[in-house]
Amino acid sequence: MVQQITRGIKISVDTTFEGTFYKNYKIHFAFGYRITIENQSKDSVQLTSRFWEIKDALNNTETVEGEGVIGKKPVLKPGESHTYNSGCLLSSPFGSMKGHYNMVNFTSTRKFKVMIPGFKLSTPFALN
Repeated sequence: MVQQITRGIKISVDTTFEGTFYKNYKIHFAFGYRITIENQSKDSVQLTSRFWEIKDALNNTETVEGEGVIGKKPVLKPGESHTYNSGCLLSSPFGSMKGHYNMVNFTSTRKFKVMIPGFKLSTPFALN
């Protein structure tokens, strides 16, 4: 598990290897990740959008941007947390992800970024 705290918002990430499959005559490696967003600040905040940079071992980079997470824009009061599961596909048996969440502080109405710590995606059989 990797963790990082930005402006009182703690991000924790766990990853899993889900398996391989072929699509359009090409092998894909499926990974899952579970993220917990915990509000350790004194203010209520809302996650409004996300940004991801996904890299694989073949030097392919994909960026993903979008509203909320898994169709939600969670509001977190002090002490509350939100956990969700998602995943990605890579063209190689290992890679990495990093990014940030855009959030709003309800007390100050200011927007701010919360960094998502970089984490590795690796199949159990890949040696790196």
